This record gives sequence, structure tokens and C-alpha cells, in this order.
Amino acid sequence: MSVDPSLLGRREIETADDMEELGRTLGATLEAGDLLILTGPLGAGKTTFTRGLAEGLGVRGPVQSPTFVIARTHPSLVGRAPLVHVDAYRLGSGAELEDLDLDLARSIVVVEWGRGMAEDLADAWWDVELERPVGRADGLDASELDADAPRIVTIAREERR
Repeated sequence: MSVDPSLLGRREIETADDMEELGRTLGATLEAGDLLILTGPLGAGKTTFTRGLAEGLGVRGPVQSPTFVIARTHPSLVGRAPLVHVDAYRLGSGAELEDLDLDLARSIVVVEWGRGMAEDLADAWWDVELERPVGRADGLDASELDADAPRIVTIAREERR
């Protein structure tokens, strides 16, 4: 669980490529047992960030949103821990998330839409909040959700109290 301190905090990410690069950089530092909880509105870049994270981990792709399958496991291609990519959007509670029987100890687990549900899975986790700029959070039509526009990303280390 040793992440470069320069990755922590709040930053503006200009493009989808920059979002993937942030994920790639963070992914290169993660270890088995790490849990990341991603929070942000539709189109904020959670899956784009995870795509970069997967590349940094060296896992098999492609990485796509697991909305309809709930969870996907991406095995390592380089002898590291696998990535388990979870989308909690359609889950009703943390108990349903626990029912997935995720291998937290031997995997790196990313839970999109996990705030308020995934915190009980581990004693500590990486909280990653992704925001669209103010004024763009509402009223977007479907064609604008994936627009290459700036995002705000805040990465923090959290612990269960």
C-alpha cells in the first residue's frame, strides 16, 4: 500500500489521455490487497481512469465498465496481482457487494460507485473522487458524457474508524 505521495490530493486532469496516464501511474504502485473506491457522476471518467490503472498493473484487457456483469477479473500478464473491476451502481447495499466474495487479499479491487457500500470491505482504501467542472455536472446530453473535457480528481487514503 505504498503510493507516491505526489499522487495524493486534488488535481485537474485536462484530457481522457491524461486521466488514463494518472491511472497508469497509480496502477504501477499498487499491490495485492489494495482497494480503490471510485466516486463520480456518470461520464466523470471512472472507467477511463480504471483503463489506465489496468495498463499500469499489466493486466489483460480490454477494460470496460462492468455495469451489467457487476464484476470482471483481469488476470495479470506480468506476474502481479489481478485487477477485479466492480461496478456497484446496480447493487442495493454493501451486503450485496460482500456477496460477490471478492478476493481482496490477493487482488487489486476497484469499485466504481462504491462510496457508502465498499468501505466495510477493508480496513483502509484509496478514495478516488472524479468530478466534471462546475456547470457541466447536469444537463449534459448523452453525446457529451464522454467529451474530452477537464475533470477534477482527488485521491486520498482513508481508514475505517
